[in-house]
Parts: sequence; C-alpha cells; structure tokens
Amino acid sequence: MKATYIKTKLQNAINISKIVTLHDYEFDKSFVFDGETHDFWEMVYVDKGQVEVRSDSDTLILSQGEIIFHRPNEFHSIKAFHSAPNFFVVSFECHSPLTVYLEKYHTVLNKTLRGFIWSIIREAESAYVIPKNDPSLKKLTKKPAAPIGTEQLIKTYLEQLLIFLIRNIVKNEGPSVFPSKESMENHLVASAKRLLEEKAEEPFRVDDLCKALGYSKSYLSKLFREQTGDTIASYAVSQKIKQAKRLIREGRYNFSQISDRLGFDNPQYFSRVFKRVTGMTPTEFKSSLRFNREEP
Repeated sequence: MKATYIKTKLQNAINISKIVTLHDYEFDKSFVFDGETHDFWEMVYVDKGQVEVRSDSDTLILSQGEIIFHRPNEFHSIKAFHSAPNFFVVSFECHSPLTVYLEKYHTVLNKTLRGFIWSIIREAESAYVIPKNDPSLKKLTKKPAAPIGTEQLIKTYLEQLLIFLIRNIVKNEGPSVFPSKESMENHLVASAKRLLEEKAEEPFRVDDLCKALGYSKSYLSKLFREQTGDTIASYAVSQKIKQAKRLIREGRYNFSQISDRLGFDNPQYFSRVFKRVTGMTPTEFKSSLRFNREEP
C-alpha cells in the first residue's frame, strides 16, 4: 500500500536574490570615499581599525567587530578614522519585508556571527575575482574553476547572518518593536509594487516576484488583490504600459523596439495591450502628443 505524506512548503524569512559586489579593503589613514547612493542594500563590517560612516544626516564611528547596514537609496560615505582600517563591504539585493529591521542598524558582532562574515569572504574569494582596494568595482567576475556551490553558500551564509541579527533585534528590544501583521502586510505589498515598477523593462513573472520576496504565489496574490484591488499580473502590465508611454514620449525607439524592450511577444500584442490599458493604440497616443505635450 502506497503511503500518503503531506509535503510542507518552507517559507523564506529572508531571501537574497542577487549579490552585487564584494569588497575587501585595507587602506591607510588618508582613505576617503565621498559617498554614493544605489538601489540595493550594503553591509559594512570593520575587521581592524576605525572608520567614520555617514548616512544621510547621521555620522557614526565604527570600530573593530562592528557592522552597519545601508538601506537602498540611502546616501552613505566612509573614511578612515585615526587609523589604517581593514573592512569588508557586501552589497546585495533583498526585498524581504523583515529587512525593515536593518535600516540604520549597527551592532558589534559576537564570535558566532563573525563566523558568518569569514565564511562569506572565504566563499567569495573562491567564487569571484575580487581586486584588492578597488572602490570602482561594479561587477563581479566569476572564476572559471570555482568549487561547486560557492555562490549558493554565499547566499545562505548571508541569509543566516541577517536572520540571526533580526532575531537579536527583536529579542533585545522586546516584542513591542515587532511590526503588527497589518504593517508587515503593508510593507510586503509595497515591496511587491516597487519591484514590479523597477522590473517593468524586464521579463519579470509573478513567480519571479514571489521568489524575490520569499512568499508563496497564493498568499502574495491574495494579499495584493485585497490591498490594491488589482491582480499582480494586471499591475505589472500597467507598469509596462507606463514605461511604454514614457519611451514613446522620449522618441528614441520605434514601437517594435519598445515592444521588445518591455518583454512583449511581438509588436501586435504590445499594441493590443496598450489599447486595452489606455484606450488608444501606440500610434494614436504618439499622435496625441503633438497637440498636448504633457500627458493628462
């Protein structure tokens, strides 16, 4: 007799969707990085010496064993502080709602958590070519003979580190700081909308969105519909058409190029969807711009 088992789907509290850069810096006392903003998370860990970190209007001195996080689109800069510092920087993409805990967060890592840092760095050095002291690094180059699973281990070590840090925040600050179910759901839907807007020019599916946020398709679809009155797929299409209107106004691409850029199967399908959403074909919309330079 064949036994019947119930398979339990595992939920991801934190899901790192992409690693952007990994840096290992050893600078002298004169080191200064004037600052930048970008649309992904950044983690800075000080191994030796001290650095002065500025983020938006805040200034903080980080010493050996301390870590800080910069949220997406937060201006931040760093410079040596009366020492020749050694520090690591890991930048990554993560849209999980629990990252709200990491905004402007800094702490001293204990021995166990420092182990995750060393594991990330060790695997990164095995997986990628990482130039020493190169702030201009914008893209990681994979090593051709990297050991099996190095990239996955970077992802899982980093996810574990973030989970343990968030647990500590909740434990140390008390249950009153834990967001309510309503606020977490609001944050999740806001994250979903932001991702759909950011990925409007990519072939981004509902399954990709669920994977990036770490929630099941059924739960996320139900929650999104309840809060917005719209389906995820419909909202994604509306964002693509919004981008299409912008590209038409700019006049740099023809309709076929815009269709391809936005991931439509063909220009005819793009035209049908455009008319369904706007009430006009792309040609009619373009013609209307001659009389009204500003979109109503």
